[in-house]
Amino acid sequence: MQVNISARHGTLTAHDQEIIREKSEKVRRLFDRVNSIEVTVDLQHQDEPHVEMNVSAEHSPDFVASTAAQTVLAALDGTIQKIETQLRKHKEKLTGHKAASVKHMPQAE
Repeated sequence: MQVNISARHGTLTAHDQEIIREKSEKVRRLFDRVNSIEVTVDLQHQDEPHVEMNVSAEHSPDFVASTAAQTVLAALDGTIQKIETQLRKHKEKLTGHKAASVKHMPQAE
């Protein structure tokens, strides 16, 4: 899986990039078909950084979420939470809406 981290209007330290990479890779535990993750940190407003995440998965549309918060890591946590919600909902659609077969239907007496 490929994780791309970029920053607009500033730079991120190597330590922050490593933390962002570790937290972003945990998204894969929810959905195995994740191919790549792109994280963009916008530092235009230093008091409220903006984090956007784009998750690309096989046979499904891209999942996109963004959050602004007091710190970069707080914004990242909010963004990851939104992505996880989208992935759970998508996975439920794929696996939870199968009709019961005739064999498993209760028989009327």
